[in-house]
Amino acid sequence: MKKDYSDQFPQKKGIIYLNHAAVAPWPRRTAAAVKNFAEENVIIGALRYPQWLETEKKLRKLARLLINAPSADDIALIKNTSEGLSIVASGLDWQAGDNIVTSNQEFPSNLIPWQALAKRGVKLRETNLSVEPTPEDSLLAQIDEQTRLLTISSVQYASGLKMDLEKIGQFCRQRNILFCVDAIQSLGSLNFDCQTIHADFVIADGHKWMLGPEGMGIFYCRPEIKDQLQLHQFGWHMVEAIGDYDNKDWSIARSARRFECGSLNMIGIFALKESLDLLINQVSIAQVEQAVLANTAYLVERIQTEPKLQLLSSSSPDRYSGIVTFKHKKVDSSILYHHLIEQGVICALRGGGIRFSPHFYTPRTGLVQALNLCLNV
Repeated sequence: MKKDYSDQFPQKKGIIYLNHAAVAPWPRRTAAAVKNFAEENVIIGALRYPQWLETEKKLRKLARLLINAPSADDIALIKNTSEGLSIVASGLDWQAGDNIVTSNQEFPSNLIPWQALAKRGVKLRETNLSVEPTPEDSLLAQIDEQTRLLTISSVQYASGLKMDLEKIGQFCRQRNILFCVDAIQSLGSLNFDCQTIHADFVIADGHKWMLGPEGMGIFYCRPEIKDQLQLHQFGWHMVEAIGDYDNKDWSIARSARRFECGSLNMIGIFALKESLDLLINQVSIAQVEQAVLANTAYLVERIQTEPKLQLLSSSSPDRYSGIVTFKHKKVDSSILYHHLIEQGVICALRGGGIRFSPHFYTPRTGLVQALNLCLNV
């Protein structure tokens, strides 16, 4: 990165934050926006509510840019990834005998909503992504005539494995199989194009790589199929004539707002809008991705040269994401994890090892120091 963004991330001295795949720190501007919004509420309440709605519109536009959706009207603002996946799982007209294909590496958010369909006679097939020749081939080999939907994470949360979404999406579209992407581990760090990958649904919470708060996420449904999702939540916000409170003859909103039953998380909207504006307009996703992948490449190469360490993530550059998982060959991962936390390295214990997930602004010196701590435990 040519420009220094450390002023936006003034983290406490002694902290090396390598856990953006879990919960990310906010940029300074995001915290300022929340503080200003809170102060406004204290002093004048909702006097400027029309201006709040303009911020909501800006967030939808930024989210559209982030995933290259056809329109901002295709973006719904939701609480979290689990809610978005549940909208799809509970909304489709399932038939007994239908099946869903996914992987054996998914986070529970992308398992439980589908597992809950077992009572309706729907089977979930969890594919072993480690089977040759490729993870995608292993996944697609599970599809048959009863497959209704394929759901996959764009990047696997424990290993950091980046999936070839375009290959999967093209296969599904040609066979009229719905394609659902849990994009929480790539939005905000890697380039993402929902149209190029032929995604029918894209869901992600904003509290990881998007640098936003928990409880504020985005949901995309391909406009041509939105009527296939039956609604199970109803309220004043999901009607077409929003604001016409005396209208008793309501109809469902034509836009993705149909998936938002009531009042939105306005403070979360202010926060996520600021974070996405930083990533998209101030830095650019292209530059963010370049920096994230450079950090990943450094970690992979360094780990592979250290006799004490074993890389658990893929060493293939086309599989790189922002996540690198590894272990110490002689020190238990749990012991190493607690040692790192005590030394101020904020990371995670995942996939049988230590998971590092630095963002674009993470200084190389922090990566060097964190790895040295692993070697000197």
